[in-house]
Amino acid sequence: MNYKGQIVDQDYQKAFKLYSLAAEQGDQKAQYNLGVLYRRAQGITQDHGKALAWFLAAGEQEYAIAQFTLGGIYENGQGVPQDYQNAFKWYTLAAEQNEPMAQSNLGHLYANEQTGKLDYVQAHKWFNISGAKEKENIEKLKSPNQITEAQKLARGWINEHKKH
Repeated sequence: MNYKGQIVDQDYQKAFKLYSLAAEQGDQKAQYNLGVLYRRAQGITQDHGKALAWFLAAGEQEYAIAQFTLGGIYENGQGVPQDYQNAFKWYTLAAEQNEPMAQSNLGHLYANEQTGKLDYVQAHKWFNISGAKEKENIEKLKSPNQITEAQKLARGWINEHKKH
């Protein structure tokens, strides 16, 4: 409520204190939110190192939004050296938890050869799973057999990850 200014006046410093208490006790959402505060310099001095540490703490606890954020940090080199392997790792972890933005970004990594090899089938698969419009552009570059294979992979992944 303090962070968003809901019911009470917006107060980033108070939000920081409360998030800190919860984060130190292992709350992954609070850890992620501390990372956001440090990254955006909201109520505290900007510190990319501390932001990264809190995003990592939340990401290692399988918090999908933190994992997606870490993927972006490494992909774009925000406060760290650009590292597509780490971006791939974190996007994959978030994508496996049905985070659509991470799924789409995985498609981009495959389509732009940032995974170490160009793989339009995997790109199409992740674009298909995420519902990204980019899959139509990839279809122009692949054979009908590759499109069929990508669609089969996407259906298999979706069926495997349905919530029971």
